[in-house]
Order: sequence, then structure tokens, then C-alpha cells
Amino acid sequence: MHWVTPRHLAGDDDVLAERIGDTVTGLGWRMWPTSRDTLLYVSPDGLRAAEWTLVSSPFTLGGLGVALQISARPDADSVMVQWNAYFTTGVPHEALHDFLVALDASALPDTGFAEPEAVVVALSAQGWIRDVDRPGAAAMDPGFASHVSLELPPDSIADADVREDLMGWQAWAEPIFGAPYLWCANFSPSVPNELVAVFAASLASPVPVARHRLPHSTEERLTIVHRG
Repeated sequence: MHWVTPRHLAGDDDVLAERIGDTVTGLGWRMWPTSRDTLLYVSPDGLRAAEWTLVSSPFTLGGLGVALQISARPDADSVMVQWNAYFTTGVPHEALHDFLVALDASALPDTGFAEPEAVVVALSAQGWIRDVDRPGAAAMDPGFASHVSLELPPDSIADADVREDLMGWQAWAEPIFGAPYLWCANFSPSVPNELVAVFAASLASPVPVARHRLPHSTEERLTIVHRG
């Protein structure tokens, strides 16, 4: 076991599915397998859902298969979801844990009140660098390996608001320039900024995380704080 930092380059220890399952079942969400060979978790009020889609995911982010889709709807009887967030493997499960806990505690998962800059504020408070040209909409870690940016979403990102000019948050880790990404995340435009800020703050947290397996592409960038 290694306790390492920074968190955003620590990977998911190949246990992302298990950790997500632990988080949502601990919150009281129900789980059942679907006919598409996915695992679907739904909150008790029916407003929030998390689906492990790695086996059957129809699209990719940054060349990586989408492993987890988190969504929210305005009421339990609504057929359409209000927004979606998509994550590949490799995302630190601590950041997803904090995002899901915040989502579960939110009174209105379909509504946000914080301005977009709240996400960058959360990152800069942890030492990340604001983009010079877009200081209120993009930031990167001091090592220039991980990025969070407000962008036009890919066509595969589903949202209830279909206006073409809306932007959503994207996050990714590219430890070696030009090499495959370590992980990617994409939030549709209607995801509340305060929830994305929770994810960002956890992603950038300096608190060491425990890992049995370290990503090969980031081993030289990680600091091992403790072995045990």
C-alpha cells in the first residue's frame, strides 16, 4: 500500500466500480443489473442515478471508454433526465465519492445557483493555475498534467437543454504530452456548477490517497508519502 499525492494523477487503483458501489449503497441507493449488462443505482427519491456502463458504453472520451454515467432528473416521473456526467476509468474514486455525496445531499439536483467561476475558484484554492486567457473558465495543475475547462460539449453528451451554444465542464489528465490520457470526465451544460466545484476541489486536494497500484504513466510524477 502506498499513500501518494497528487490525487489527480493517482488513478483509480483498478477498484473504481467497487468504490462507487460502496458509496451509493452506503447512501441508501438501490441497485439492479440491466438488460444492457450495466449496473444501475438509483437514489431513494428516484431523482438521482449512477450507472456503471463500461461493458456496454457506446462512446468514448479522449479515446477511453466511459465507465460511469451519473444523472439527475427534476422529478421521479420524468422520462427525460435534466443532466448527465460521464467518467472514464482512472478517475480518482475519492473525487467521485465526494461528487456523489454532494449530489445525494442536494435538495434540487436539476438546479444550480453558483456561477461557473466557482469551479476555478475551488481549483485555485488548492494551488491550481488559472488559464491566462480564460481565468474564469479553465485551470490546470502546477505540473500541467491535468486540466479542467469549460467547453462546448461533444455531440454524445446528453442534456435536457438542447441549445447549441451552451458549454459544459470537461476534465482530463494527460501525464505525458501526446500519450494516452489517464482519465477523462465530461459534465453536460446543466450540471450545477457547485457540484462540479465539489468534484474539482476533491480532484485537486493535496491530501494523500491510498493505492496498491500506481499508474505507469504517472509514477515519476507521484510523491509517495508513506508505505504501509
